[in-house]
Amino acid sequence: MQATIEPASGPLRGSVRVPSDKSISHRAVLFSALAEGTSSLRAVLDAHDVRSTIAAVQALGARLDVSPGAEGLTLAVHGWGERGPIAPGTPIDCGNSGTTARLLMGVLAGYPVRCTLVGDESLSRRPMRRVTEPLSRMGARFELSGLGTLPAVVTGGGLVGCEHVLPVASAQVKSALLLAGLRAHGTTRVTEPAPSRDHTERMLPAFGAAVTREPPVTVSVLGPQSLSAAQVTVPADPSSAAFLVVAALLVPGSEIVLRDVSLNPTRTGFLAVLERMGADFEVCDVRASGAEEVGDLVVRYTERLCGTEVTPDEVPALIDEVPILAIAAATAEGVTRFRAVGELRVKESDRFDAIVTSLAAMGADAHADDDDLVVEGPSRLQPALLSSRGDHRLAMAFAVAGLVAEGPVRIDGFESVGVSYPGFLDDVRALLSG
Repeated sequence: MQATIEPASGPLRGSVRVPSDKSISHRAVLFSALAEGTSSLRAVLDAHDVRSTIAAVQALGARLDVSPGAEGLTLAVHGWGERGPIAPGTPIDCGNSGTTARLLMGVLAGYPVRCTLVGDESLSRRPMRRVTEPLSRMGARFELSGLGTLPAVVTGGGLVGCEHVLPVASAQVKSALLLAGLRAHGTTRVTEPAPSRDHTERMLPAFGAAVTREPPVTVSVLGPQSLSAAQVTVPADPSSAAFLVVAALLVPGSEIVLRDVSLNPTRTGFLAVLERMGADFEVCDVRASGAEEVGDLVVRYTERLCGTEVTPDEVPALIDEVPILAIAAATAEGVTRFRAVGELRVKESDRFDAIVTSLAAMGADAHADDDDLVVEGPSRLQPALLSSRGDHRLAMAFAVAGLVAEGPVRIDGFESVGVSYPGFLDDVRALLSG
């Protein structure tokens, strides 16, 4: 599907709740499947990636009652608990979801079952040894493709806790190891070079797990231990909110309110960067939602943004927002340098190359300096034909660029937004008419 994004005919105005958080939704479904009893989940993201996780736990023996609602899915999840998952007769299709594949590896590592995980063309190019190698040290067995990618055959059981020092901060790897650690004998301890998303360690105690945190970068569990059913309400996704935040900052006269957004400090790094760039926004009505903090974002058009430097320590908290921050940087005065963002090359697509080549196609100055992404502005973005490369975050970032370009921006593969934000264009249109 090709989408044509015309320059905004007026400001964005009004209030919207962006879709629920994808990371939290995945974990709520997975932990509920592991738990004894029936968990109640509200406002679970209804998008392709989370549907992959739902289908996976169903294939492994969890029973789910699913009802759609205005803010997402309501689920009653009857977990497999102490009886454990069943070995499915066919491979589990993780679709485009790296979170589904990598966290399932950690889950399955703890049980004496044999299971094959597959994914779509994009997911099948993503590296998996960063997960399978530490899990193998705990006693699980894996068979991967010759390139270290899916398909993956997982044979679990008989785990022993280990100490892991990760070379790259990764919430997916950390979470897989902690989930395996729940079934292992002894302590599983994970240390990262920088803080990554901490939804797993925040949510597990709600399901009765004992988790030890040693700020800022170490977390551990003592196994074996079991999970019990819980209630979880999923807040709005800050990564999805980032696209509308930047759109409102760039489209003249805009003022919008984004409701119920997760303010987890491991997810709001993009706001700190935009604040340094001079963005006009404020966080209101901050409140607790389970173990997470939520609030409303009020965002106003900002006539002048300035370039900044994003440091390596900041990157884990904003790696998914680099594409949309690069669009903001292209319109800002001066140089913006995103340091040590080589991880972009192994996301759903090679986002690093896509950002550089697509900004160049729109007449902006962007280039790679080893693993640094450098964007120099301000640029007047030009009409262009771009490819999403099947990547939801690229598709939405390019759509925001289209709102402030000199003419239409056409985006091939726009259907990829269904991975996280199926109604993205509907919300943009509603705000433009508000």
